[in-house]
Order: sequence, then structure tokens, then C-alpha cells
Amino acid sequence: MLSLPAAALAQPAAEAARYPLSQYPFYQGPDLGLTFDRLGQGTLRVWAPTADALRLRLYASSAGGGPTAIYPLQRSTSGTWTLSLPPGTTGFYTVQATIAGQPRAEVPDPYARAVGVNGHRGAWLDPATAAPVGWDDDRRPRLPATTDILVGEVSVRDLSADPQSGIVHKGQYLGLTETGTAGPQGVSTGLQHLQELGITHVHLLPVNDFAAIDESRPPSPDRYSWGYDPLNYFVPEGSYATNALDPAVRIREFRQVVQTLHQHNLHVVVDVVFNHVADAGSSAFEQLVPGYYFRHTPDGKLSNATACGNEIASERPMVRKLIVDAVSHWARAYHVDGFRFDLMGVLDLETMRAVRVALDQQDHRIFVYGEGWAAGASPLPEAQRAVKANIGRLDRIAAFGDELRDGVKGHYAHQAEAGFVGGQPGLEESVKFGIVAATQHPQIDYSKVNYSHAPWAGQPGQAINYVACHDDRVLWDKLKIANPTAPEAELIRLDALCNTIVFTSQGVPFLPVGDDFLRTKKGSSNSYNLPDSVNQLDWGRKAKYREVAEFYRQLLALRKAHPAFRLPTQEQITQHLVFLPGLPPGTIGYQLKDHAGGDAWQTITVLFNGRRQPAAVPVPAGSYKVVLRGLEIRQSGLETLRVGASGVALPGSTALLLVQ
Repeated sequence: MLSLPAAALAQPAAEAARYPLSQYPFYQGPDLGLTFDRLGQGTLRVWAPTADALRLRLYASSAGGGPTAIYPLQRSTSGTWTLSLPPGTTGFYTVQATIAGQPRAEVPDPYARAVGVNGHRGAWLDPATAAPVGWDDDRRPRLPATTDILVGEVSVRDLSADPQSGIVHKGQYLGLTETGTAGPQGVSTGLQHLQELGITHVHLLPVNDFAAIDESRPPSPDRYSWGYDPLNYFVPEGSYATNALDPAVRIREFRQVVQTLHQHNLHVVVDVVFNHVADAGSSAFEQLVPGYYFRHTPDGKLSNATACGNEIASERPMVRKLIVDAVSHWARAYHVDGFRFDLMGVLDLETMRAVRVALDQQDHRIFVYGEGWAAGASPLPEAQRAVKANIGRLDRIAAFGDELRDGVKGHYAHQAEAGFVGGQPGLEESVKFGIVAATQHPQIDYSKVNYSHAPWAGQPGQAINYVACHDDRVLWDKLKIANPTAPEAELIRLDALCNTIVFTSQGVPFLPVGDDFLRTKKGSSNSYNLPDSVNQLDWGRKAKYREVAEFYRQLLALRKAHPAFRLPTQEQITQHLVFLPGLPPGTIGYQLKDHAGGDAWQTITVLFNGRRQPAAVPVPAGSYKVVLRGLEIRQSGLETLRVGASGVALPGSTALLLVQ
């Protein structure tokens, strides 16, 4: 692209922001940020095309004190500025732009790969020097086919914060690396629990540097954040490190997490938040290139499709480049195996395609998925954004299916709605939509699906099936509110039914860790900043609800053992998954037949009764082996059931899985 015209450079910052953004220069090189040569010389390159001047201030400490040196950066190609400092340089740095004669605030550069406490200054540090022993030998476990993936979502902090977790490094990266930990009555916790549960991918809530927690203060159970307020995109969060003052520690310890999970045959997914920043005005983006990185409404105000005060303009070339470069960095420098995009529906399709292409250069099975919606209206037309309806236009990128989620348990925001499992009528087609992984199927009446009246996934690997995640109420709390008169035993049956639907459906199943032992957040509907006492996994509940935890372990093992539940193509689903006709309202039944997916079980019949009362369900006559009934699972068979003309008597609020 052409260099930015001099007319734009001469204008005040507000005027420069309104100059045609398409004329801002594009820098294609791979060396933005601070890079080091083999001799240890560091070179900083910063894109700031509207700046009159750019200065670097070098500090001895990551906070406070005056600069030990000030260096001017030199104007270079395509709107960039550069500075090289000799080997042995140490300390912390900021850059400050002068635009239209006015100095802007000091900020770390947007590509900072190491930072000081609270991320306000970059660290003059080569991240390659901050690696645990054996890091160069770390290899991803063999990544499974997409529909073989089982995702477990957890926060670094929540996994270990419970005082009874038996984990030494509570709320910290290293808590994920401890082995053999045990909680009340000897139940396994932490890493060992993740292994026992049977998930393949550990989805971590945001681990890049975020703004909400003051890293300079000692950890407190009352100061908490999920981390969806991004500050620095290329560097790990410091509050999870054992020492946030040392910029090398957070880098090394997060690598230890990845290394340890890989050694235990677990894959790592990081939650990335490229749709907004913690504060647009003070961000490095706005201080270096005013107006470029954010979308605006026609009256010049920040647009807000994120409901967080700003939205990133991913469609602009240098913003797209930053997103692609950041994702590539986490895959290359931290060996992560997948990315979950927060509010992916805010980002544009071309950016998501570029992410997929860049990751394919490292490993084509790196898993990419996200929320296929926005939280409000955006100036960028929906046809250009990565919303669910456009997922079919993306290759090997998946989205969450809220049709199944709200169809099964009831609307996420309408707490009295009990969903299919609570006997709410009219949701059968929404649940069936999820069962076929949001793909085209001749037996779905799409006019009756709650949100999408057409399939949006081209292949089952593009659909994430779930009934709960970190957002909104956890499953147990939602079931209690939606079914206020149900005794605990009945609520447990409803809980088991919810996730039996998820883990026998086609697509990719997703489970918040802790839901497998009836996690509660004490009724909270949004715990993003509530204390550990609300958010932490309560390992005492695993001891209390051992039967439930064992059910979930067996449920995941059942899915892993039988390819019929994880067919890789839409064509195979259409061919092998047949819904049973003539079922009473509030029930769903289907068969996986004809050796679907090469499964050893010839015909699998799956039945769900969402009503509180028993139902007579028509099933083809014959002799069946019962392998799942309610909370009982035995793949070798619980009993033999002979079905005649009257069909099957299906208990209320129960799943039944029959095998021939």
C-alpha cells in the first residue's frame, strides 16, 4: 500500500483519525515488536504512521522511577519506526508518540512479548531465555480428529483455589503442573482430575495479560477476574505467576503448564479476546495510531458490539495482522493446541480465514472455535462477520450452538424456563438440531428450531455442543432455579440428562470442569469479578457426589469408545442417524445404525424423556442390551430388554441407551 499522505500527518490527531483508513500504510514484515538476533542485540519496530516522532524510555524497574535513558526511534518503511540497542541491554521500556505536535501517553508497544508488573511497561527481554528445562523437546500430543475432541473449560485460578484442593500453588499456573493432588476424602483434584475425567482439550479462560487484577499486590481471594479485559496480547497474565515482578517468570511458568499437560496427553486451548480491549482511550492502540484500531459510529463515537465500551476493527489490515500474529505467536512460542475466540461474531470473516491459514502453517489440526454472535449492533455488516450464519463460509472453524444449550436447559436469561429436560413443550426440534450438530438433516423441521431456521454448520466439526460455560449460571444453579420444587435426586437426574444429550450428540462436546460434580456458584448469574468463594471448584462436592462424578467419567468414556457418536461428516450423519417417528411430545429418540462410523455396536438406540412422567416410546421390536439408564452406565450391559409392540416404557427425566 502507499505511504500515508503528508496531508494526513499534518492534521491534529482527531482529524488524522478521520483520514481514509484504507490509505494507511501496511507493514508486511514479521519483526514488529522487540526481536533479538543471535548475538543478543534487540531491535524494536513499532507501527505508528501518523506520528511526528517516537521515543523510547528505558527504566530500571517495571513501575515507578524516572527513565535511565531516552532514545529516539528512526522512521522506517511502511509507517514503522525502529531502534536497536546493544547486547546486554536490560530493563523496562515504554514508547511515546508525538502526533500533530502533541505528546501522547507512554505505552508498551502493542507487540510486547514480555512486560513488567501490571503490563504498563514492556520488558527488554528475549522470551527464548525464559523456558523451562526440556522446553525445546516439548511436542504436541497427536491431535485427534475434530469430532474426537472433548473440551473441558476451566480457569487457571478456579481449578486450584479451594483451600481443600490439596494443591500447593493455589490460583497459579504451577497449580496446573502438580501431580497426584487429592482433596476431601481422597478425591483426585487438579491435573489428575482432568485426566480421569477423560477430556482431550483443556480450555483455559484468558491467560494473556489482562487489566483487572493489580499484580503488584499479594493475591487475595476477594480480588478476582475471569480475564476478559485484555491489556497485552502477546504475553501471559502476571497474577497467575509466582512472581509478577520478574517478567521471565510468567513466560516460563505458562510454558510449564503447556509442557506438563502435553506430558499427560492433554491439549491446551487458550481463550482469546480480540473483540475489545480493557480501555480504548488509554490503550497502546489509541496512543500510537488514534482512531485506527476501533470501529466508530457515524457520529464518531466508539461502537459497542461487545457491550464492553469498544470494539476492535479487525477488518483493517494492520489490526488483522496483529490478531493473526498474536495467535501465531501463542501457537509457536507457547505450543498451544487451540484457540477459543470470545465474541467471534464481532470479528470479520477474512480475519478468521487468515487465522486458519496461519495456524495451518504450524499444524492443521490446531482447533479454532468461538462464539458466533456479538453482544450488540456493529457498524460492520453481519454478512462480513464470523457469526453462526456464516460459519459455513469458514474452513475448520467451529461455533457454539446455543440452540441446543437453551433447548435442553431453558433460555440462559429467562431463569423460569426449564427447557426440554424440565418438561417445557415445543423444544424437541431445537434439541434435535444440536443432536445433528447444526448440519443439514432431512428429518429436522427447521421452522421449529428456537434460534436458527436453517443449518449453519457445513460439517459436524464446526458445531460445539454444550449446556453451560463460564457465562451465566452454571448448570446446577440454572436447574435449581428453573425447577424450584424438584428435590435434589430429581435435579441430579435432570443434570445427567442434560449432558447425556450433549455427549451422545454429533459435533464437539464441551463441559465446564466441575459441572461433572454439580458445581455451584451459589446462584450467581455473572461471577466475572466475584471472589474465589464463589468461583473456585469446590472439591468437597466431588467427594459428596461421587456417583455423579463417576457417571460423567463413564459418559465421556462411552463417547470415546464408540465412533458412532462422533461421525466426521454431514453425509455420514444423514446416512446413519435416523430419528424415530411417532414419539410422544417431550420425548426424542433416534438410532445410529448400519455400523455407523465403523462402530462395533451395530445399532444404537438413544432415547430422551424430558417429561417428569414416564412415557411409552415406540421402538422397533427386538432384543436390546441396556448400556445407559439415567445415571447408570455399563458398556457391557446393565440388562437385556425385550421390546414388543408396545415399545419401551421410558422413565421421566431419563435417558436410555440401547444396543443391538
